[in-house]
Amino acid sequence: MFRVGTPVLCITLSIYKRGCVLHMSHLAISRRDQLVVTVHRICRKTLIIIMAKSETCLVNLHYQDGSEGSPSNPAKFKNQDFAQIKADCLRKGELFVDNEFPPNGLSLGDLPDMSSSKESEVKWLRPADLLRKQGKKDQPAFSKDGMSRFDFGQGDVGDCWFLSAISALTFQENLMAQVVPMDQSFENYAGIFHFRFWRFGKWVDVVIDDNLPTIKKRLLFVSSKCGNEFWAPLLEKAYAKVCGSYADMHAGFPSEACKDFTGGVNQTYKLKEMNSAGHGDLWLTLNRATRCQSLICCWTYHEEGALVSDTGLVNGHAYSITGVTKVELNGSKVRLVRVMNPWGQQEWNGKWSDKSDLWDKVSPEVKKKCFNHDDGEFWMQMEDFCSYFAYVSICCETPNFLDGDLKCQWNCMIYDGSWVAGKSAGGNVKHSTFATNPQYRIQVTVIDKKEPGDKNIVLSLMQKPQQGNRNEIRLHRTRLTIYKIPSGTPKRRLQQDFFQRNSPVKAEKTYRSERDHIELHSLEPGEYVIIPSTKEPNITADFALAVYTKTDE
Repeated sequence: MFRVGTPVLCITLSIYKRGCVLHMSHLAISRRDQLVVTVHRICRKTLIIIMAKSETCLVNLHYQDGSEGSPSNPAKFKNQDFAQIKADCLRKGELFVDNEFPPNGLSLGDLPDMSSSKESEVKWLRPADLLRKQGKKDQPAFSKDGMSRFDFGQGDVGDCWFLSAISALTFQENLMAQVVPMDQSFENYAGIFHFRFWRFGKWVDVVIDDNLPTIKKRLLFVSSKCGNEFWAPLLEKAYAKVCGSYADMHAGFPSEACKDFTGGVNQTYKLKEMNSAGHGDLWLTLNRATRCQSLICCWTYHEEGALVSDTGLVNGHAYSITGVTKVELNGSKVRLVRVMNPWGQQEWNGKWSDKSDLWDKVSPEVKKKCFNHDDGEFWMQMEDFCSYFAYVSICCETPNFLDGDLKCQWNCMIYDGSWVAGKSAGGNVKHSTFATNPQYRIQVTVIDKKEPGDKNIVLSLMQKPQQGNRNEIRLHRTRLTIYKIPSGTPKRRLQQDFFQRNSPVKAEKTYRSERDHIELHSLEPGEYVIIPSTKEPNITADFALAVYTKTDE
């Protein structure tokens, strides 16, 4: 957090050879506190960090190996140590019961359409007990033959946004292994499992017990299509714990879960606004995204009327995009998008659906791409897809899908920051306190000439929730403003007169209430200052600012 009285925070990242040099500073109001200086040498990159002991800075050059919050050393959510707890349970011969997320109504939360009488029917059962009550002789398994988008179906909570993100995640083995540690099983059993999520700048390890809510011997929420496989309901429970309860997972956008699965760059496209001829821009973006190993989701319009429309699509529902391809039909190329319903059933019934006779007009090899059974996955022609779906969200570890330069490398720095009422929450530029907002000075020197308009910087401003439950979070209206700093300007905080004399070079017209605010820019060589601000002053809130810069390595 950046407060009055904290010292200067200066970070210099030097990129060898071809690429860019980025100098970034956070200049606070005084410099009285003690500084800590560290120097890191990472793959011929020198990283010098000068910062206060009380400050935190996460530099994502594949993270510093071993640092807390890195993929190899996630922070312990609720200070629970999975290995230690499991070892203690095995030593005592006990099964773990998670007091931080207990198997009772507190963890269920206030579920929509859940009456008190129905809630009284909920029984929390461990997998082996559930199978026994169902009369099955199978032993519970964490996963069988790997993890697939066809493994699970949605339950009674409206978390299709989360499940569509899981469907997309199953395509990316490396990311899946990061979120779902693959060494878990029901052998050496202690009733404890763990999962990892990226939360506002760092990875966290979330511990759960395996008590799952059931009604009438059936899992209440997500369930496996293979009755004795439990990785999906356990993953859902871990995310419910992060959200505060199962009820806090009701309703949302897939982009939120995709961000928490990857820590990557999120971009959401409103299809009505992507009105290029023949939807060419969106088609190129989807192709780049699939090549970049992205998580891609989409959702339909929320309209009055039946839940399921005549087309077979579900109203106001989240899906995942699992592939794109072109097929030849009557000498012409047809662009197809493959879509997955997290319900595991209920499919599109129009052109190029599973039972469409158009598949009889293509080669047998191409026809195999259509799964001719009700598994929830189906193909749509690009034009139909853009007509019936409202949004597409893409999340990727790097911003490469944004401009098509798939070979380019990006460096990312992530900073924890805050607005504090009366100190560093200056509001918008019309207020006389605007200069008290956190300031980030960057100097970008581009060595290799790029194409005009090429995006060389991506900014992500994430609001950190101060509430424990997801549905209680109230997002503030925020914006990023970028000013060009004239040559020779002293290296200190910029005062209000600077912002009165100068106009921003980059600033969106409106303040937006978004969990993750993304901006792409093309900056000419020079020095700039980035100002994250809320629309109104004196609002106390925390944020994480990520700065992605393109290199030519």
